[in-house]
Amino acid sequence: MNIDHIAVYCIDLENMKRFFMEYFGCTSNELYHNSRTGLKTYMLSFPDGGARLELMSRPEVMKPLADVFRGGFIHVSIALGSKANVDAKTDELKAAGYECISGPRITGDGYYESCIVGPEGILIEVTV
Repeated sequence: MNIDHIAVYCIDLENMKRFFMEYFGCTSNELYHNSRTGLKTYMLSFPDGGARLELMSRPEVMKPLADVFRGGFIHVSIALGSKANVDAKTDELKAAGYECISGPRITGDGYYESCIVGPEGILIEVTV
């Protein structure tokens, strides 16, 4: 058993897609648009396979429901394979203007990670 994908509601769908493609090497399918409901989505795949990330947007419902959709989601953790890769990705994202709120560091439970505030306030944890 494994996770097929995780979905994230976005305010600026195109910017979120660009962020994950540029900084994490994701590829994307073509935009899906349900003209009846207004839903737009992209399904992103990471270079090494595994779980995918679905980016979703329904602008007409996001504003009144923003608190609901933010309700239980804390962060996306992306494994980069080594401490050197975590350090390099953290430096790259900081240089691009993204805030690093912790790390890189070894956490109390032994993970080497940093946490970046990405587009729309989504927390991106980069780890080994």
